[in-house]
Amino acid sequence: MLISILNPYLDPDAKVFLDREQLPTCEIPHLSERMKANSYFFGHPIWGKEYFETSHRHDIFRDRWLAATGTWDRKVVVDIGCGPGNLYATIGGSPQVLIGVDISPGALKMARQIGYTPLLADAQHLPLADGCADLVVANATIHHCDDMAKVLAEAARLVKPGGLLVTDKDAQSGALHLRGFGLFLREIRFFFYWSMRSKYYLSEEYRNARQATETHNQNPGDGITPEVYYQILEPLGFEVKLFPHNHDLGIEVLAGQIGRMSWKRRLVQRLSGIDPDTPAAAQSIMCVAKRTV
Repeated sequence: MLISILNPYLDPDAKVFLDREQLPTCEIPHLSERMKANSYFFGHPIWGKEYFETSHRHDIFRDRWLAATGTWDRKVVVDIGCGPGNLYATIGGSPQVLIGVDISPGALKMARQIGYTPLLADAQHLPLADGCADLVVANATIHHCDDMAKVLAEAARLVKPGGLLVTDKDAQSGALHLRGFGLFLREIRFFFYWSMRSKYYLSEEYRNARQATETHNQNPGDGITPEVYYQILEPLGFEVKLFPHNHDLGIEVLAGQIGRMSWKRRLVQRLSGIDPDTPAAAQSIMCVAKRTV
């Protein structure tokens, strides 16, 4: 049944089969250590459920995304790196079909329960056909992947003329050029959380598992740059609009506001010689790219 739903949207040469969990699956020849880490964490029966319930589920996030994508009703939607299904659970709607791509069987089983048609596949080598979707989305996904440019190009390939590609919540490189005492403070923050019994303290097991998923969100200079979006998407016929932002704003992001990050992040940036009030220092970039007809 699930494969029959996917068939109209698959590349003619794709080989998709049902695995032991009855998940439509495209074989992944090589699972990198980062891919394994993402599969484990986001499919974890406790951590994955907690992530689903607490991340990207608030009103300002929903408002920002709906303003960027419009309604999902009657559209063919592909959600790359869907995880347990946070994005659709927050936005809602009645898509014609909603394909959720991920490398985590555990996460896809959760996503299937809320309406996704799951597809276990590598975001860098998608088994879906060119121009198969009205809307392709990737929320907090690209920076988890080994090759960010390749994932962006694969996502773009799926968008039909007149369709949209929307990405968000990927760490911006300019915000992560930490150095000196600012970098030192960030590196020892969990010691302070532990010593003060702070609510921000995370167990070592959880912290290590989560950090292992953050492929491009750990070291100074990590993250994505505006140039990557333009270099990949414009030659493919996209009109690209980028909105750097911090995570406290909703629809205002699309009006060019960047918001204000927490005082802790601002302090770390100041001590690293970064002006936290500039677009280049904002935590994330939202990309809204339309494929011209």
